[in-house]
Amino acid sequence: MIREAQVVENKVSNGRYLCRACYGKLVDEKTREMKEFLDKAPNASEGLAIDGPSGGLRLETSELVGEKAVRDEIWLCLMQEEVSKIGVWGMGGVGKTTIMKHIHNDLLKEQRFESVIWVTISKGFSVIKLQDDIASALNLKEDLAKEGNKVRREAILSEMLKRAGKHALILDDVWDKVSLEEVGIPEPSGRNGCKLVLTTRSEHVCKYMGCKVIKVKPLSEEQALILFLNKVGPNIVQNPTIMPTLKLVVNECAGPPLTIVVVAGTMKGEDDPRIWKNALKELKERIAKVEEVEAEVIERLKFSFDHLKDGKVKSCFLYCALYPEDFEINKDELIECWIDERSIDEMDTRQEMEDKGLAILKKLEDNCLLENVSSAKVKMHDAVRDMALSITSINPRYMVQAGLELEELPEKEQWSPDIEKVSLMLNSILEIPTDVLPTKCQLLTTLLLQQNPIKKIPYSFFTNMPCLSVLNLSATTIKSLPNSISELKNLTTLLLRGCTGLRDLPCLSMLQELKKLDLCWTSIEEVPEGMDMLIKLRYIDLEVGTLKEIPAGLFVEAGHHAAKAVKKQHMLWRHACSR
Repeated sequence: MIREAQVVENKVSNGRYLCRACYGKLVDEKTREMKEFLDKAPNASEGLAIDGPSGGLRLETSELVGEKAVRDEIWLCLMQEEVSKIGVWGMGGVGKTTIMKHIHNDLLKEQRFESVIWVTISKGFSVIKLQDDIASALNLKEDLAKEGNKVRREAILSEMLKRAGKHALILDDVWDKVSLEEVGIPEPSGRNGCKLVLTTRSEHVCKYMGCKVIKVKPLSEEQALILFLNKVGPNIVQNPTIMPTLKLVVNECAGPPLTIVVVAGTMKGEDDPRIWKNALKELKERIAKVEEVEAEVIERLKFSFDHLKDGKVKSCFLYCALYPEDFEINKDELIECWIDERSIDEMDTRQEMEDKGLAILKKLEDNCLLENVSSAKVKMHDAVRDMALSITSINPRYMVQAGLELEELPEKEQWSPDIEKVSLMLNSILEIPTDVLPTKCQLLTTLLLQQNPIKKIPYSFFTNMPCLSVLNLSATTIKSLPNSISELKNLTTLLLRGCTGLRDLPCLSMLQELKKLDLCWTSIEEVPEGMDMLIKLRYIDLEVGTLKEIPAGLFVEAGHHAAKAVKKQHMLWRHACSR
């Protein structure tokens, strides 16, 4: 229950620009559940206080294979007073994060530290985000969020960490050097008993930060074979005609657990020796094309992507790269996005489409291209995401700068004429100035700007996006949309969920291709003009507390215009306010 409550709390605290009322119902439910539980078991409250989120939450982990020696070395350093900073480095996919998750959980169990703090940094590093993430892990983010002064933020965070007592701070996926002083992290020492552990692909980062350097090496041939056989399935293990080729395939995977698991997932259940020989040939050809170790990892992962075969499944996988690095993606939301993107074919009912989405999700998980975080969430390993972005950057087709704390739109030169999808979600973009607007985006189909504090959109912004199909402005601070939205003749999905300042929309009658309109938690008082002309509308969310009325016969009129093209069961109606 604490873990579920922590998830809700993180949603509220991390949604900087989304009205907290959006999660109000969820907060109320969890609060009620907690109260009912404690009423029935009053003695439980003492245990809750001891094991609560302040000490750290147990992390979900996968099985460790072959990393026992490294794990023991890291643990020994953590127990030694003379070692205060530890740098765990190795190539992408070699298992650094998995090892540290196990150690994190062991530290919680052993209670050697008063707090065990886990923060993932990733490529989009910023001092402010790191400060916020550490404060959030300590359940003290609100104390830091209201402070804008750089020097005071450092002092406040430093005081927070000192109050946390003897703690272990784990910084996962560090790409560049981090100034502890600039962030506000007290220097770990034998005197204060605190430890800093970082995982990185760069030995230089470890040395620069004065860490005890521990390298995570690829698995040995024997360890790699054991892991591969565990993942590929018993029917393959028992097939003697395949085993010689299988061992050669494992050797081509070269040891990183990630590539072994992903390739094994791709070949799972494949009992034709000729397919195995072809797989070996493909892997050899891919590795021969590149020289760098990191490039070799990406090529092995591409092997699994190419073996997805189905183009729709491939596009669903690539879509996941539009989210920020290490982002935990809600499964239901992801399937909704696949439907919006038409990566799932239209069917008679929405339920059938959602079921198809679940089947695709399972396939990607079975192939180890997505990691199952929980029953509700998945995520992409950063090396798998690198592979996906390398595929989409060939033309280039995608521009992904999500979750990087950007305060401005990318420069005009970055908006390639061939670009198809743009993701700028979860940034700090305040405005869209006309002087950096893209001149031509003739092929752009998807624009994701959700969770940015954007206040206003210029009229000319949409005039050069004739093919735009999906527009997500959810949880922005816009108060209105420009009339040029009507020029988006190919727009099928318009998402404005959580735009609490939005009071009115321009006439929508020209958006003849619109299939989905989400106005949940906006502040509109009237149904947008021209709704009765949206003949292809299939989904509408009108959970709006400020909405005064819905004109009588509105959807009957829409149905009249659409004739047989619009089926009643496709219309999803939610209306929370009293009529």
